[in-house]
Amino acid sequence: MSDLSSVKALVFDVFGTVVDWRTSLITDLMWWGKGRGISADWTALVDGWRGMYTAAMDDVRKHPERGYVILDVLHRRSLDKLVEKFAIKGLTEADLDYITKGWHRLHPWPDSVAGLTRLKTKFVISPLSNGNVALLTNMAKFAGLPWDLIMSAELCEHYKPDPETYLGAARLLGLKPEQVMMVAAHNGDLAAAQKNGLKTAFVARPTEYGPLQKVDFEATGNWDIVAKDFGGVADKLGC
Repeated sequence: MSDLSSVKALVFDVFGTVVDWRTSLITDLMWWGKGRGISADWTALVDGWRGMYTAAMDDVRKHPERGYVILDVLHRRSLDKLVEKFAIKGLTEADLDYITKGWHRLHPWPDSVAGLTRLKTKFVISPLSNGNVALLTNMAKFAGLPWDLIMSAELCEHYKPDPETYLGAARLLGLKPEQVMMVAAHNGDLAAAQKNGLKTAFVARPTEYGPLQKVDFEATGNWDIVAKDFGGVADKLGC
């Protein structure tokens, strides 16, 4: 393990690293749909929704003249396409809003809250997510995530893995990049963070995508910490 004595803050990827988005959304929509009498293949919809995530952000990057668009809006645009694709009938505007805000109601992995609470005793902890500020704030209230502050791609108007997100987080914290550690279950996220001078910690979430998981079963880079869960990160950082 490299020298981490200068690290003052930990910033976290959220979707998949801190919260189990797939199980949370599928369960939420199955119960909600049953209560509303709306039948749909919610598992396919959720997997399709996440599958549109990267392309939606890439479209924002390709058209800077249109301005930055927050993730809530991108999620709604993708949902509208999926509702049409799956021919889900009878949805009101309130229904579509409820479904979109399912991303605000995600449950944490079993180790997340306890691990974050331990890490908070020694470090400033914050999300560094592509989720917008309102989404991340509502999620923290829902899931009991003990963040010290909420940092979002929205604050930098750049989505990860753009350098502006990682460097912007360090700037907002008043720290040098090497004083900030990025914690993620995604090797690509950590590679971008490391390239911009941040320290890195990998925690595997091998069930994030359920049976569709194809990558990130294990660390594939030279990360500063590799741990099985947030408790393991806390152990290695002396919390």
